[in-house]
Amino acid sequence: MDRKIYDEDHEAFRDVVKEFVKRYGTNEAREKWEADGQVDRATMRAAGDAGIIGLSVPEEFGGAGMLQDYRFRSVVLEETIGAGLGSLAGALGIQDDLAVPYIVHMGTQEQKQKWLPGMATGEILGALAMTEPGAGSDLRGIKTTAKKVDGGYIVNGAKTFISSGATADIVVTFVKTGEGNRPDAFSLLILEDGMEGFDHSKKLQKMGFHGWDTAEMSFTDVFVPEENLIGGKEGLGFIQLMMNLPLERLSIGVAAAAAGEAALKWTLEYTKSREAFGQPVADFQNTRFRLADMDTTVDVMWAYVDRAMMLYKDGELSAEEAAKVKFWATDREWELLDTGVQLHGGYGYITEYPIARAFLDARVHRIYGGTNEIMRDLVSRKLVK
Repeated sequence: MDRKIYDEDHEAFRDVVKEFVKRYGTNEAREKWEADGQVDRATMRAAGDAGIIGLSVPEEFGGAGMLQDYRFRSVVLEETIGAGLGSLAGALGIQDDLAVPYIVHMGTQEQKQKWLPGMATGEILGALAMTEPGAGSDLRGIKTTAKKVDGGYIVNGAKTFISSGATADIVVTFVKTGEGNRPDAFSLLILEDGMEGFDHSKKLQKMGFHGWDTAEMSFTDVFVPEENLIGGKEGLGFIQLMMNLPLERLSIGVAAAAAGEAALKWTLEYTKSREAFGQPVADFQNTRFRLADMDTTVDVMWAYVDRAMMLYKDGELSAEEAAKVKFWATDREWELLDTGVQLHGGYGYITEYPIARAFLDARVHRIYGGTNEIMRDLVSRKLVK
């Protein structure tokens, strides 16, 4: 199905991304990322040189200025995931969908001038730290505190499951600056690599995304200057998170659709070339029917996700709509990848094949960004209130 949402600028940008993937997304590079547990910084800087990172950074700070047009980010996800480079897609996504937006939309002018130019070039890498050992989707249950002192804050606590946490130069960190769990008791602080008492070196060993780091963080009497308070005012952290969550969940939905389409492509290629009982696997009726189901599901996924991207472009994507996209698309992604693995037979279980790596990577999509159970609860509240 022709998606009809891209114009000449998007397609020209797609050519740029394809060339980048061809040059920097080799099997050798991917294997190195997986061995190191992270995408190397040279690749991230190369993404900056190519103009495929920091897309939402305003032009005055060296970015592309694509504040609301997520179609450009979708192109990056489609081409990197379609090439079997899920870890690269994730590393680029953390920068553009989780770190940059808080500074672009909510940062002070000084914060924008300090960090955005480097984030647009890939020289400064960012991350977002919300989840804690005892608090995941329940953000108001966090324990990390930021006590006001002369000139700044003293931060104590811990975070876990932080994507790109080990490689990040700056971390947008959700902290308690007040008492209780009211929305105005929380703030966002930018912690910087090298601050005394800030340890974000421990990488977690994951089921998937082996080439993209996920870290634990600890804060022991970390002094953070007051100019690192996002927006320059206490008590806005919870609201700031809520403002960006629709984008985060949209990005997961887009990644899910891209992975679903890739699963179909890989499975078609494999079943056409693999023979069993003297004929291609694709010639068996069961295979054809499963492929037809996959093809139809991919078309429906993109129709739904594309509509969400256009709503976001127009400033109309609500929290509930973003939650629907996130849980529905990731559930369909899992079904598509599972079918693809099955039709690959034994080779679907071998991580040399991209379908196996994508299958492992996709499992977390139904967990992070808010579990799919929480997404359903969020949607149902509006239905029954």
